[in-house]
Amino acid sequence: MTAAGSGRIILLNGASSSGKSSLARAIQARIDRPFWHISIDHLRDSGVLPSARIKSGEFDWRTMREAFFLGFERSLAAYVAAGNDLVVEHIMESEAWLLRLVDTLVGHDVFFVGVHCPLDELERREQERGDRPLGDARRDFHRIHSYCLYDAEVDAMQDKEANADAVIAAWQARMRPSAFNRLRERHSR
Repeated sequence: MTAAGSGRIILLNGASSSGKSSLARAIQARIDRPFWHISIDHLRDSGVLPSARIKSGEFDWRTMREAFFLGFERSLAAYVAAGNDLVVEHIMESEAWLLRLVDTLVGHDVFFVGVHCPLDELERREQERGDRPLGDARRDFHRIHSYCLYDAEVDAMQDKEANADAVIAAWQARMRPSAFNRLRERHSR
């Protein structure tokens, strides 16, 4: 069930360095309506966090982290409630995070996409990027898909435009109940 006048979300879940950003940009460029591209990286890179003070140790990121992610997730519900369509990239670090987001977005149209990439490629990309702690991709690879149900899945080794077209086609032909609704039903029993 979707709230009247609500926007829609295409939610991309994949390991760090799996190509979520590239896929999100390709979807945004190819889909037939205006979708916002939103991610934690956008928020972090915009300067909203006191990053220098966190880096210096003056503020402890570990005590701030949960509220940061919770605020981000709640903002998604506000954006779609206002009628905005979103393509969101977010790493479901734990089943608890996934279920919290399922509850936060209850009543909204969420199309959940798994972005898969082989471990050796994730590690190569992580090393090449140089802006991620080494080991994040390996940690994500071994857990983030294990507790998820998806509406669609893509192989990040494929062409990003072809993957975008596949996601858009699956989104346009989506079935009910969505993966998020099935997850909610499974865990409310």
